[in-house]
Amino acid sequence: MAKIFLDMPGGLKMPAVGLGTWEATDEAELETALKNALEVGYRHIDTAFAYHNEGVVGRVLNQWISSGKLKREDIFVTTKLPMHAVHQDKVEEFMKKSLENLQLSYVDLYLIHFPIGINPSEGPPSFENLKGEDTDHLAIWKKMEEQVDAGRTKTIGLSNFNVRQIERISKSARIKPACLQVELHVYLQQRDLVQYCQKNNIVVVAYSPLGSPGYNKFAEKVGMPTKDLPDMLHDPVIKRIADKHKKTNAQVMLRYLLQRNIAAIPKSVTPARLKENIDVFDFVLDAADMTPLDNLEAGEDARVCDFKIMKGLISHPEWPYPK
Repeated sequence: MAKIFLDMPGGLKMPAVGLGTWEATDEAELETALKNALEVGYRHIDTAFAYHNEGVVGRVLNQWISSGKLKREDIFVTTKLPMHAVHQDKVEEFMKKSLENLQLSYVDLYLIHFPIGINPSEGPPSFENLKGEDTDHLAIWKKMEEQVDAGRTKTIGLSNFNVRQIERISKSARIKPACLQVELHVYLQQRDLVQYCQKNNIVVVAYSPLGSPGYNKFAEKVGMPTKDLPDMLHDPVIKRIADKHKKTNAQVMLRYLLQRNIAAIPKSVTPARLKENIDVFDFVLDAADMTPLDNLEAGEDARVCDFKIMKGLISHPEWPYPK
């Protein structure tokens, strides 16, 4: 079975399906999508300072809360410390900026977006010449803990970190990482990483759970090469299982993650898909379904958001992925 909520420290409950908002930069489109998502039952919204859309998220949530349609405690909001603020002297400043953008007094989860900080003093760098700063994860984490102490976030976690990095932080942490957000889908299952996290009570959240089919639009926009994307939405193995349950490929892919106790934050702005992506709690994948889905694992070859476009960072000692 799959849980509707995943348990986090202090009795906090994360809705297992949330709305991802990466690359949702058209304000009117995102505002409509957020309203539609809330109408059909989404209560978990994932954003980030780097997405440049916290203001839209905040505006919509404020409308719903102030009108009485939603209580603050009914919505789970995640945002993230951007790469140019991954430094102990920047954590509180950017935490406060995100809260101001979101028009909230606290978020439910605050993540370090990436394990490498970049130097913002050089202006907006290109992906080609990004330069990583010395990154002291333990000092940064202490500042993250202070945000919990100050009531600005209910809990804290990591995004795009590997086991070595998580373990180092956890060993010295007063407040342990509660969450790891990483790219994860049926072609990139990251079983060792998931097993480590679940053994250590770290909730895993899958971004790009449908394989990020819009990635090439992003690549074109920032002037980077496009890539051949894995076409999970038309995979015949997934399609056969979807037909069996009278569901779509996307619903099977999301259900697969949920049954592994992994939360998912698919991004969509289309009303029908928004409804479809959350309508995954009325069927169960059995062993005859799970085994062939397990066997679709392709490993690193299937990683879409590999961050290798950040060529200046690959040699950094905190680069989290295979080079």
